[in-house]
Amino acid sequence: MLKVFTASWALLLGMLFLMVGNGVQGTLLGIRGAIEGFSTGQMSIVMSAYFAGFLIGSLMAPEMIRRVGHVRVFAALGSLISAVLVLYAAIPDWIAWTVLRVLIGFAFSGVYVTAESWLNNTASNENRGQALSLYMIVQMLGIIAAQALINFADPAGFLLFIIPSVLVSLAFAPILLSISPAPTFGTTRSMSMRELFNVSPLGVVGIFLMGGVFSALFGMTAVWGTEAGLSILEISIFPAAIYFGGLMFQYPIGWLSDKMDRRKLLVAVALIGTAAGAVAVLVDLSFVWLLGVALIIGGISNPLYSLLVAYTADYVEHDQMAAVSGGLLFVNGLGAIVGPLAIGWIMSQIGPSGYFLFIISLTALLSLYALYRMTQRAAPSIAESGPYAAVSPVVSAATVEAVLTEMSEDKEAAS
Repeated sequence: MLKVFTASWALLLGMLFLMVGNGVQGTLLGIRGAIEGFSTGQMSIVMSAYFAGFLIGSLMAPEMIRRVGHVRVFAALGSLISAVLVLYAAIPDWIAWTVLRVLIGFAFSGVYVTAESWLNNTASNENRGQALSLYMIVQMLGIIAAQALINFADPAGFLLFIIPSVLVSLAFAPILLSISPAPTFGTTRSMSMRELFNVSPLGVVGIFLMGGVFSALFGMTAVWGTEAGLSILEISIFPAAIYFGGLMFQYPIGWLSDKMDRRKLLVAVALIGTAAGAVAVLVDLSFVWLLGVALIIGGISNPLYSLLVAYTADYVEHDQMAAVSGGLLFVNGLGAIVGPLAIGWIMSQIGPSGYFLFIISLTALLSLYALYRMTQRAAPSIAESGPYAAVSPVVSAATVEAVLTEMSEDKEAAS
């Protein structure tokens, strides 16, 4: 692990700063939107716009990189992110924020593609798994640290928009000044949604549902917190608990994943999340108990995404990895776009409890569909399954492809 960190420290440090900037904007906009008097419906559109931009960026970034190179794309998109973070405060209008969120989602998607391609290029076959694990940890730590930053200044002012803008600008210095060569970026074979669904129906449906869950957690938590009357400190602690839970439960769920039918584990984990969220819907919980719910929901959501990727990999041939990774990211993006819009509508109808009701509806649907799929196809044996690998919903197709390839190679080596 130390060797991996030594080779990739500049990239990892840059990504840490980027994730702090990205984590701040999601929570801060939810708080500032309430200060500006934006409705829940308007904020749901604003939050959904990020994921629309992210999806567009995931489709366009590879071609941009092939045309002008990693360094130029990285620098240009980094400048765009830094500018947008300042413009939020300068133009407090929900329509303008919607446009800016599309732009920043597009830019972050392109940055992730570039950075993760660089990381995969610097890693060897022997340490790629360690590099990806370290990258996921850095992502989570960046988002958790971002929540603490919310308490350093008044959300009604400019400073909290300027600080992440500066951090994002600083993020590119160690990366662009490092001696690591920019990787080549080839073309990949595409796969239709029908083909992808035929490969793994549960993978496609599950990734779509988890896209909705993730966008609720990443995009609408602060909006829910303002609607629920939480203080700024409480709003910042709640999403930190979600991502801390994701870090805490990845390993034990991953360990179980390699020792049993993954569909059974999917059902169990999804039902645990459903039960925790149901308590928050049915009972008027104190903030301390709400943090427990956040830990559980965060603890199941990221591992569920990783479980679905691992399960899909069990049915994918080695030469399909690139196409499948792009398809999964597209499906995840569609679910993420729908998530904030749906949760905003539900909250406008029934109030803050709609936040948890939306999440548990998706986790319950996932568990039911997994149970149905267990009646349609036998699970591969444990010996035939590839190993579990932690993967975040915010990564690009480059990392999903690397994870799928790693699983495929380990599976072939074991057979």
